[in-house]
Amino acid sequence: MKKRITVFCGSADDCPAAYLDAAEELGRLIARQGRELVYGSGMVGLMGRVAKGAIEEGGFVVGINVECYRDFPPYPGTGELLMAKTISERKTLLMERGDAYIALPGGVGTLDELMEVWAVAQAGLMDKPMGLLNVNHYYDGLLMQLERAYQDKLLKEKDYRRLLAAGEPGKLLELMDQYEES
Repeated sequence: MKKRITVFCGSADDCPAAYLDAAEELGRLIARQGRELVYGSGMVGLMGRVAKGAIEEGGFVVGINVECYRDFPPYPGTGELLMAKTISERKTLLMERGDAYIALPGGVGTLDELMEVWAVAQAGLMDKPMGLLNVNHYYDGLLMQLERAYQDKLLKEKDYRRLLAAGEPGKLLELMDQYEES
């Protein structure tokens, strides 16, 4: 079992309720299964909901914030808070702290975090599972693009297979636990 799950996700509160509910469910499952949640430290949007779920289930939560967001506090009950000086340093800490990575629906920041983890893995600097929580088919377009990159030989099979996807939090965690590092 992957002990520490780093979750990348959006901070918008006005996104579809299904995304917020899935974030909270993922946080609850992480805690129930005895895992730790590592996240971007926000109290709002999907970030707040994933932390809320984990904390309400008695889980340990690590928030990693960045100086420019100092005025945005972590979800109450966060067990450990780390402050990075830059966004790049924050991403490094998020990567270092995780045994696996999950991207919930999000915007540019979420995609940036996921792609940086993937680029580091592709370079051979780590081999940890990565997953998309494809709630309401949010990531279908990205998955189609990646399939195209693979079919056109722009993405090696090993790297293509590295990214896991499921529409339900429990199924995604199961797939990640089955991931065999190479």
